[in-house]
Amino acid sequence: ALEVQVHGRSRKISDSSFRGDDSTASTKMDDELHFGVFDEMLFAKVQPGVRGAQWTGIVTSIALEMLSGDLVDAVVCVTGHEDDPLKPKPILATTEEEILSARGVKPSLSPNLEVMAEVEAKGIKRLLFIGVGCQVQALRSIEKYLNLDSLYVVGTNCVDNGPREGLDKFLNITSESPKDVKQYEFMQDYRVHLIHRDGKTIEKVPYFCLPADQLTDVIAPSCYSCFDYTNALADLVVGYMGVPFEGADVPMTKHSQYVTIRNERGRLMWNHLLKSSTRNVNTAPAVSDSGVLKRSDLVMQTLIADDDIQLGRKSAPKAMPMWLGNILADVLTRLGPKGLDFAAYSIDYHTLRNYLYARRKMGPKRAERHVPQYAKEIIAMYEDGIASRLDQMPLELAEADQEKDSDLATMLLPFAAAVLTLALSLVLLNWTAKL
Repeated sequence: ALEVQVHGRSRKISDSSFRGDDSTASTKMDDELHFGVFDEMLFAKVQPGVRGAQWTGIVTSIALEMLSGDLVDAVVCVTGHEDDPLKPKPILATTEEEILSARGVKPSLSPNLEVMAEVEAKGIKRLLFIGVGCQVQALRSIEKYLNLDSLYVVGTNCVDNGPREGLDKFLNITSESPKDVKQYEFMQDYRVHLIHRDGKTIEKVPYFCLPADQLTDVIAPSCYSCFDYTNALADLVVGYMGVPFEGADVPMTKHSQYVTIRNERGRLMWNHLLKSSTRNVNTAPAVSDSGVLKRSDLVMQTLIADDDIQLGRKSAPKAMPMWLGNILADVLTRLGPKGLDFAAYSIDYHTLRNYLYARRKMGPKRAERHVPQYAKEIIAMYEDGIASRLDQMPLELAEADQEKDSDLATMLLPFAAAVLTLALSLVLLNWTAKL
């Protein structure tokens, strides 16, 4: 109902081009099952980038242009606390300096709607709101009571957020110098990139080298039960998982992101940015590449490994040594899905993981009401793969698995599967070439 209210229509979910792994790039541009209602998706970067931004500063640039162009009176955005820059502090920005103070991601839960009382108190009538999916959903639910003349919403992709204390735990486990980390991202090269405060030092840790069994509590329960990764109710969304990785020598501050324009308000904001006389925005058509490795197999391998950890199974994979994790990350980066296909891989995995969480915590009936229809369509694609896990509970599997221990063979399973798939693919390609 809210999609219709915001965009004038709901997403098309019956003709998803991502239902199979062999669909063509041209048809994938029409996929709304995964990405929500949209008018256009494209790749973009600001050159030169905004100094101090986490990426090239697309979101910051939109906010600055909307304010300086007198299209809005204020911008709701998130800066950091004076004594803790990584702790989010929502503000109502009315100056360029205040907007610039909000550069960079604050990877913790933020109460953005707290400042809406200030919006009313100051008589703000034209507002730009910047937020993640849960914040935007809450905003849309009260939008009709805000008495605004115009509301523009820029969203960002978000998944697996948590409290500030959880961020400390994650950094302490992941980084060799946690107090020096300014920002991080889970990048498309299957590594976490941790950027230090000096702006030059970057730690890169393969996903497979993270001790996932120690990190299950750093993610908020609300994020485990969320199905709005792509921020479906924003007018325009800026993210990075849908753009191909541009190489190890390209830092985030020079890397493209992908932009989803959902409606006329999103188009207005984007066109206004493109017309800017002070900012050069490079754009390119969105592309997708299914890669050699089958996306659905990668989704299920990721899900099973993660779910075994969630269920407390002693046979769940342990953190790989760095040398092995780097080899696997390189193989998957080269042969795995890219562009919008990589984003679909991430969306599929998180949808399945969160569905299992919701079903176990809420029970089948409540979960049925909680899970949106588009997520159910994705879940149906993997119905056979997750059927045996639907009614398994953590304690039951932990007890059933009491006698098992992780060994090197278990740890190497994802890597072995990837290499085996690669070998078979190369054989098939060679055989096909001879026909």
